[in-house]
Amino acid sequence: MTLRIGVLALQGDFREHAAAVARLGHDPVLVRSREQLQDIDALILPGGESTTIGKLAERYDLMKPLRRLISDGLPTLGTCAGLIMLAKEGDEEVAKTCQKLLGLMDIRINRNAYGRQKDSFEA
Repeated sequence: MTLRIGVLALQGDFREHAAAVARLGHDPVLVRSREQLQDIDALILPGGESTTIGKLAERYDLMKPLRRLISDGLPTLGTCAGLIMLAKEGDEEVAKTCQKLLGLMDIRINRNAYGRQKDSFEA
């Protein structure tokens, strides 16, 4: 059975997640709008810069539908920034950045101390 797997495609490594979904024989759906959330069987919230992803999700009116679908039982995988977005609460660094959290997973996150995303990679 082929599944339609939504990949939140606002920022970050969504292309790599979509390619992995395709390699597994399923149909990736790049989600950038509310309409693209319809008729998906599961969802991936990829890594990237969580503050940016949260702000874009809010700008494109995705936060409420994401909360509703996930809380209603849509199977969801969050990696890195995606996992941060799923958290119920964050530390004081999260509060300082006005980080938008979905508040769905009973975890508290702490922002890393690496600074901006451009400084947090290895070459």
